[in-house]
Amino acid sequence: MTPATNPDEFVRLLDAHKGILYKVSNAYCAQRDDRNDLIQEIVMQLWRSFERYDGHARFSTWMHSIAINVAISHYRGENRRIRDTLPIEEFGLDVAAADQLLDAADDDLRSLHQLIAQLDEINRAIILLYLEGHPHDEIAAMVGISNSNVATRINRIKQSLQRQYQSAGATA
Repeated sequence: MTPATNPDEFVRLLDAHKGILYKVSNAYCAQRDDRNDLIQEIVMQLWRSFERYDGHARFSTWMHSIAINVAISHYRGENRRIRDTLPIEEFGLDVAAADQLLDAADDDLRSLHQLIAQLDEINRAIILLYLEGHPHDEIAAMVGISNSNVATRINRIKQSLQRQYQSAGATA
């Protein structure tokens, strides 16, 4: 059994990087049930794709790529129904932790999450990956755009978020 077909290895890696699930689901879904559905869809797709994970990229990079693509599809409504039932609890994931992560944030961080949630799905993916510390070339590969386009978009997104944040602060 190769590492990529070992269910125990999948669960171990998923547990080590479950924060990615929570951050992506919080960024793409406002409602708890939608976040739970999205996490379930991401895990299902990760499991389906796990046998093809070859270890050339870091697991977290591979996982981010799949999570972002599933989130974008989910957001667009292309994959609204879960075709298979996945016993999410068997993977040791506490889907309520996605809500706790958002609830524990201070007001500034909550405001930032709200502003990010207003971005279109591609810009939202880019800024989330940027905030996670991924380099531009990894973001470009995961999202499917050029390095220079990533740099340009990040700069524009940051400026837009800063303007919106300051504007919201002035009206509060």
